[in-house]
Amino acid sequence: MQEQIRNILQLHGNLGADATSLAPEASLHQAGLTSHATVNLMLALEEHFGIEFPERMLRRRVFDSIATIEAALTELTTGATGAVA
Repeated sequence: MQEQIRNILQLHGNLGADATSLAPEASLHQAGLTSHATVNLMLALEEHFGIEFPERMLRRRVFDSIATIEAALTELTTGATGAVA
């Protein structure tokens, strides 16, 4: 799943860094992810994974890193609950 997230991030994140080389816990906001790019990223993730981020997940911390995005997507695609929200 991280590879898919990285590919989507590379296309829609408008980062100043290469998304494929970022550590899973690296701050995407420090790497250049803006609020506008976060919305584009969220929409692309929703389309790719066939999910919809609920309002409770529309928080900066959910999109803080590849790892936090992966945790949110895992919860949404498998029904598992975690500490993402």
